[in-house]
Amino acid sequence: GRERRGAEPRPRLAGALGSGRAPPRCRRTRTHAVPLDPTPSPEAPSARRYPQLRMLLAVVIVDLVGFAIVVPILPYYVEQHGAGGLELGAIMGSFAFFQFLFGPVWGRLSDRIGRRPVLLATIAGNTLAMLGLGLADSLATIFAARIFAGAFSGNVGVATAYITDVTSDEDRPRWMGLVGMSFAVGFTLGPVIGGVAYKLGDASTPMFVA
Repeated sequence: GRERRGAEPRPRLAGALGSGRAPPRCRRTRTHAVPLDPTPSPEAPSARRYPQLRMLLAVVIVDLVGFAIVVPILPYYVEQHGAGGLELGAIMGSFAFFQFLFGPVWGRLSDRIGRRPVLLATIAGNTLAMLGLGLADSLATIFAARIFAGAFSGNVGVATAYITDVTSDEDRPRWMGLVGMSFAVGFTLGPVIGGVAYKLGDASTPMFVA
């Protein structure tokens, strides 16, 4: 019969099947999932190294070694100047007290003028304090040297703040762990160096070494 005008022509599947040819297949498209947290490339900030922080850690270790040199020798040093247990406790407590007072001051100052000037100032202050402790000729001078050293002992806190400033979120835990490791290195080497210096000289020799 005749096909109606305007009607859509029927697909000739029978002819295609009867000829032995397979019907045309539909083309499938694949969608690739995009990872939400892609792996950073070697050029990403998390893979960068921080050579300036290695020098900073070296400075922290040297400072902690110097502190650990003084603490074991200090009782013998103050005893030579006629001090007893009460005076020794007051000297060691004065260091911690002034460190407690001036720690936030150094932190606020480093926010204003930068971390590097504050680090240099605290290192210079600690050096003068150790020199004054070695040259002390009275108990009052020892008190003054330890108070001065406590007031300028904010470099570890400022160094930690600097690490927080320059490291990425991925690298920060590693560098914070290295700061904690610096304490272990300092308190391991410091007493050994102080004991050897005391044997080679007198009670003031470790102060100059520190």
